[in-house]
Amino acid sequence: MSHRLRILSRIRKALDAPAMPSETARAEAVAERIAHPPQHWPLRSIQTADPEGAAQLTLIGRFKAQLARLGADVIEVGSVAEIPAALANYVAANVADDAAGLARIRMGSDAFLAALPWSSTSGLEIAAGMAEAADVIGVSRAIAGVAETGTLLLVSGAENPVTLGYLPETHIVVLETGAIVASYEEAMQSMLAATGGRMPRTVNLITGASRTGDIGGKIVMGAHGPRRVAVVLWSA
Repeated sequence: MSHRLRILSRIRKALDAPAMPSETARAEAVAERIAHPPQHWPLRSIQTADPEGAAQLTLIGRFKAQLARLGADVIEVGSVAEIPAALANYVAANVADDAAGLARIRMGSDAFLAALPWSSTSGLEIAAGMAEAADVIGVSRAIAGVAETGTLLLVSGAENPVTLGYLPETHIVVLETGAIVASYEEAMQSMLAATGGRMPRTVNLITGASRTGDIGGKIVMGAHGPRRVAVVLWSA
């Protein structure tokens, strides 16, 4: 077959191929998947409305175990008011301070984070806005945590800029234990509920610190983002 005939044959096949699904059809397929996710993990059958709270404790335990497997640090606090002090203690023990003896952390305009009692904690300097090249520590708030894989779900915006999870070498994420769910589909439901059904411009699914094994088969941390990820867990 000549080159020209091969091209004509491909054109005919392309014309005979079924049309691509419309945007409406795609949106309906996504909504159906989120509403009726496949049951491929045993813990997904747990009823999180269990009055004894056993189901949620199971999810939290699984989530923490997955974080440990990924090499992420877990910081547990008993109340919201304890978050700044716990964060300061973690930074002092794990992240080098600057020459002034203060560790600068960068965070966005998230209302929950802004309302924390930062002024009562010494050793931290708070900077607002998107991360800059010189920032060492970024602090974000996650909408949900996925117990199945230890994944954090964050959305873009001025409240929690995407750069906080990419430029600084240490990324600290604050998450309420009640926001830990079993699967990605449930995390997406949580996100849509938090945003009033609006899809954010960017959704980040973070599973541990950035790493690669491409060079000589040796794991290198911080390949495309932070070298260290810590999760602050608090209960309402």
